[in-house]
Amino acid sequence: MEAVQSSVDMIWVMLGAMLVFFMHAGFAMVETGFTRSKNTLNILMKNLITVSLGSILYFIIGFALMFGTSAFGLIGTEGFAMLGREDVGFFVFQAVFAATCATIISGAVAERMNLGAYILLTVAMTAIIYPIVGHWVWGGGWLAEIGFIDFAGSTVVHLTGAVAAFVTAWKIGPRIGKYSGKIVNSIPGHNIPLGALGVFILWLGWFGFNGGSTLAADPALVPPVIANTLLAASAGVLATAGYTRLRYGRIDPSLTLNGALGGLVGITAGAANVSFIGAIAIGLIAGIIMTEAIHLLDTKIRIDDPVGAISVHGIAGIWGTLAIGLFDTSGGLLYGGGAEILGIQTLGVLAVVAWTAAATGLGLLLIGTIVPLRVSAEDEESGLDFAEHGSQAYSMQGVLKGNSSTPETSFAHRLNQLGDDPEVQKS
Repeated sequence: MEAVQSSVDMIWVMLGAMLVFFMHAGFAMVETGFTRSKNTLNILMKNLITVSLGSILYFIIGFALMFGTSAFGLIGTEGFAMLGREDVGFFVFQAVFAATCATIISGAVAERMNLGAYILLTVAMTAIIYPIVGHWVWGGGWLAEIGFIDFAGSTVVHLTGAVAAFVTAWKIGPRIGKYSGKIVNSIPGHNIPLGALGVFILWLGWFGFNGGSTLAADPALVPPVIANTLLAASAGVLATAGYTRLRYGRIDPSLTLNGALGGLVGITAGAANVSFIGAIAIGLIAGIIMTEAIHLLDTKIRIDDPVGAISVHGIAGIWGTLAIGLFDTSGGLLYGGGAEILGIQTLGVLAVVAWTAAATGLGLLLIGTIVPLRVSAEDEESGLDFAEHGSQAYSMQGVLKGNSSTPETSFAHRLNQLGDDPEVQKS
């Protein structure tokens, strides 16, 4: 029976890992749909490279730093390239989480970040920045020792990725045309239905994200975790739809789609610690504060985030982490447990924000000495699909300036030119 139970547990965790991996399709669709068509291929390549490069780097370095024997509660010290480790299933599950954290940056810096710089930042995130945060919380580090709670990663995964995204978006600046003096210009996405498909994919994947974090097919724990995930996301949608209707006079589709993600991020930290009513409350509040955060970042702080990733993963991630201090059924403030848990959660959030911001800032300074962080204005105007990849995602001409394919700009034409070059022919 023990062998059977072990097999069932492993199948459940592997299913969760596959669902989390499939979330990368959701991220790709959301980012693609919420941005302009001339940058579609670039976004797809960033997401594909992120999960591929991130998995290998996490295997070589990140997993050991996160779950190796702790040095002073700060960093793991053994198990590089899985040497001496036999928990391969656990590694796979954690590897897809690492890639998820890194890909949050992609949406926030879409349409203007140099692909080479983004890849180098992904290296830093998956090999060092994220694993150290993970060690503090899930690897037996100092935050775990003082009782910090983050069941599936509102802080470890989502806040870490969002802080890195904030620092990077601030460093490289807004897209051309986003701000004209005091005026904030709207730059609509080219395919909201595609973005909606991405949201549904992410919602599905989140059942594996939170449900798989039980690390066992526990019939007493898995159903409530998945139920809380469903309820919080649903509440996030309804809160955002209702709030935008009251605030703007209409239900905003893009914000409402993000409302589902805000509710999902919010419940991720406490999916195993709160009641069903608590999950609904967390999702409702997440949808509202996420909406206001997007408005604040866009119009007041002037951080250009095309997909709202910073607010969805960062602000909702902070809220979800702190909400445990209120709604934890075994010691939350609303359950008579005092403010101790809330204080610990606050300390953990501040520590992760400080570390991630400092490490990302330093990483960008180093990366900037190797490659430019941002593409040229000319490449940004023409679209990164041509500038970075010499191709286009859609067969259409003249839709947007610099977004149509002509014989002179096509990748095939450039290859043919090489054949006409006498110097190339000689070689």
